[in-house]
Formats: sequence, C-alpha cells, structure tokens
Amino acid sequence: MENIGIGLILLLAVVVSGTLARLSPVAVPLPLVQIALGAAIAGATGSKVELEPHIFFLLFLPPLLFLDGWRIPKEGLFRDKGMILELSLGLVIFTVIGVGFFIHWMIPSMPLPVAFALAAIVSPTDPIAVSAITARVPIPHRLMHILEGESLLDDASGLVCMRFAVAAVLTGTFSPVSALGTFLWLALGGIAIGAGLTWIVMKTKDQLSRRLGEEPGSQILITLLIPFGAYLLAEEVHCSGILAAVAAGITMSYAEQSGQALAVTRVRRNAVWDTVQFALNGVIFVLLGEQLPSIVAGAAQVVTDTGHLEPIWLAVYVVAINLALALLRLLWVWISLRFTLYRAERQGRTVARPNWRLVVAMSVAGVRGAITLAGILTLPLVLDDGTPFPVRDLAIFLAAGVIIASLAAASIGLPFLLRDLELPPEPSHQREEDAARIAAAEAAIRMIERLQHELGEGRGDADLYADVGSRLMELYRQRIDTRSKTGDEAEQVKHLEEIERRLRLAGVRAERDEIYRLGRARKLSDDLVRKLVREADLMEARYAAAG
Repeated sequence: MENIGIGLILLLAVVVSGTLARLSPVAVPLPLVQIALGAAIAGATGSKVELEPHIFFLLFLPPLLFLDGWRIPKEGLFRDKGMILELSLGLVIFTVIGVGFFIHWMIPSMPLPVAFALAAIVSPTDPIAVSAITARVPIPHRLMHILEGESLLDDASGLVCMRFAVAAVLTGTFSPVSALGTFLWLALGGIAIGAGLTWIVMKTKDQLSRRLGEEPGSQILITLLIPFGAYLLAEEVHCSGILAAVAAGITMSYAEQSGQALAVTRVRRNAVWDTVQFALNGVIFVLLGEQLPSIVAGAAQVVTDTGHLEPIWLAVYVVAINLALALLRLLWVWISLRFTLYRAERQGRTVARPNWRLVVAMSVAGVRGAITLAGILTLPLVLDDGTPFPVRDLAIFLAAGVIIASLAAASIGLPFLLRDLELPPEPSHQREEDAARIAAAEAAIRMIERLQHELGEGRGDADLYADVGSRLMELYRQRIDTRSKTGDEAEQVKHLEEIERRLRLAGVRAERDEIYRLGRARKLSDDLVRKLVREADLMEARYAAAG
C-alpha cells in the first residue's frame, strides 16, 4: 500500500511541476522544475524512496527507448547517418576513455573501472531535455534530428560500455578480446530479438484483427507490452535488452506503415504513449530531486577519502566533469565537421560551412537526462563478495550533478547561441507533400466512383448516390487544383487555405461550446455529448495540425 501511495505522489508531483513551469515568468526547463520539486518533497517529508536498481531499470528504460526508436524521423536518421554514428559510437568511446581517465586522475580513490562506468553513463544525451529547453527558442530541425538520432544510439552504446565497466569492477578482470565478442553478441542478439519479436507480434495481431475485428484497448496494450517483452527476452539469453527495446521501436515504425490499425486506435494510442512518455520522464526527474539530499550526504561522506575536507569539492568535481564532457564533445564535433567538409570537397560537392555558434550549440546541446539517471541508479549495491560497491554514492552524485549542470548550461547557453542566428537552409518538403496529397485525392476519387456505381446499381435511389458522389469528388478535385498551382497563384491559395483553416477552427470550437451548453441544460445525454465532443476534437486537431 505504501508503494502505491509513493507512486501516486510522484505522479502528482509531475502534474504540479508542469503547472509551475508554465507559471514561471522566465523560461525554466521542466526537468529542472521537477528536480527542485522532488528535492522539496524530500526536505519536507524527510523520507527517501528506496530504489531497487534492476527494477528501476526495467520499469523506465524499455518504454522510453522503444518510443524513441518508434518516433525518430527515419529520413533524418539515414540522411545524417555518418554524423550520427560518429557521435553515438565514436564520441561515446572517446568520452569513456578520456573522461574516465580524467575522473580517476581527479579522484584517485575512485577505481578506474568505476570511473569508466561513470564516464560511460554520462556519455548519452537526452533530446527530450533539449526539447524542453528549446521550447521557446527555435532550434534547426536538422540539428534536432541529429541529436535525436545520436541519443537513440548512444543510449545503447553508453549503457553497454557501462555494463562492461561494472563487470570489470565485480570480477576484477577485463579482456579486450572477450569484451569485443561479448559486445557483438549483446548488440546483434539484442537487435535481432527486438526486431524479430516485434515483427512476429505485429503480424499475428494483424491476422487476428482481420479475422476477429480490432479492439483499440487491446491493441494499445500490446504496444505497451512489446518493449518489456523484448527487453526481458533479450536479457534472458544474455543479450542487450537496451538494444532490443530500441530495435523493437524502429521495427514498430515500419510495421505500422501497413496501415492495418483503425484510425481510432492510432489516435488513442498516440495519446496513451504521450502520457506514458511525459509521466516516466517526469517521475525520473522528480525521483532525482527526491534522492538528491541523501545522495549529497553520502557523497560528502565519501569525498573525505579523496583528501579534501570540504564538501565544496563535490561542486568542483561536477563542474570539472561537465567542462571535460563539453570540451571533448566540442573537439569531436569540430573534427567530425572537418572530415565531412573534406569528404564533400573530394566528391566535388559544395557544403555550406556552419556558423561557429552552431558548432558550439551542438556541443552545449549534449544535455544529460533520464537515461543517465536510470543507468547510474543500476550500479550494484554490493560486489560479488558482499562488500559495498566502491564509492557508489559519489558516482551517483556526480552523475546527478552532471545532469543538473548540463541542463542549466544548455538553458542559458542555447538561447544565447541560437538567437538571431542565420541558419543553413532547411530542405523543403512542400513539393513532396503536394504530390502526396494529389495522389491521395486521385485515389479517393477513383474509390468513390467505383463505390457509388456498386452501391447505386439496381437501386431506386441511384441518383442520390451519384449526386453525393459528385459533391465529394468535387471537393477532391478542388484539392488537386489547389496543390497543382505554382508561383504567385500558390501563395494566394495558401493564404486562402489559412483563412479557411481559421474559420473552420472557429466554427468547430463554437460547435463544441454549443454541445457543452446543451449538455449542461440536460438536453443531450452524457454519452451523446462525449461522442459529439470527440468528433469536434478530432476535427480541431486536424485543422490545427494543418497550420
């Protein structure tokens, strides 16, 4: 009963944090508000949530990684695959080695494998935290896609590197050859299990839906269970559950392109997953704030082993690690950019050189977040011989400090770096969108023509089918004519579409207000009010998304 109460309090704190962030007169990133609220709860209650590392890892990571893989734009992922791989693999290894040795040099009492584990877990970036920071500052779409792709892959590579480092702490041995073989088994096995399980589940679901019909609730529940199933199955055969969850998400994005799911299922599923993402990320940051007082106390006790008597050195360590991470990232991004420009010149392509502020922004945007916290909390409590895991509290504090410091640095630095910045031109997809809308409208006209003849053939009301079909086809023909225009005519059409969109939105909102009024007057049943309001909501969402 107590655990249920704690869970409800955490969810309530996530809700309150959103309200506080919106009430703030300045742009405060939501994760920072949630961390502060968690610390306030811990200070007021004096309690501490006892976290079982492996349960925490299982509960939070699979759905978040699955959703990242599911929703990441595949076009940007493949277009910038070179840069993304350089950041997610090369930069992670570069960071683990460089920051690992730096931490061990700075804190000699921290064993080198523990320093490597800490460096590995602070290497992954968190695009959700970046999105929260840049909500009021425009960020280039391509830069955001690179950050999302990097985060998707460096979550896996960073956590796998941490796994090797922790294994070295537990066993006291490390073999590069054995580590390479284990890494290949972890990676390839995890990817195969995640992709295979998702493909089998989706194919089976589609077959059953065609035979028995589709029930949206069960379909949504299946998608919620897939990441946990992939993760647990991969871990059972000693593969990477992390990569299994990522691969499951990517496979899910391709599987849903079959269009088998009902429209109502997709609408409800998106709403459910948005809520899951918001709740899990929020709870993680609230938990970080709630754990912070005890983490600081434990780290302050450990810091005396480093030869320093003042807890202020904890802040010095955090700042130093953040500076090391930022400098290594800036160096890697600069080198990667130089190689990209060099390859372009060799191939005879002209590539615009980005402004130096954009390069620095790429480095500052390397914000750490939920994955770093979830990973560091999975450090074992004890070694194989039963002795406490060395400097565990200090490692957790430093990771938590890196999260907070990187959030603060990005919230201050990114708006400054991106303000009034002339960005490289973004590729326009308007032509592809127009072509797709024309093709869709033509397909709709063909279907209406065929169906009106089939339904009206041999019936006394055939003229009604012809009349209704003609009116519908005229709407689609207008859409085709609209999307076929170019130049000044196209600009005029866009202006007319914007006027129409605004008027339609105003009309839909007036419809909904009237429905609510009739419901309050008891002239409509509650079920009918809910049905009509849902229809109005879907229409409003459609017109709003077109803006």
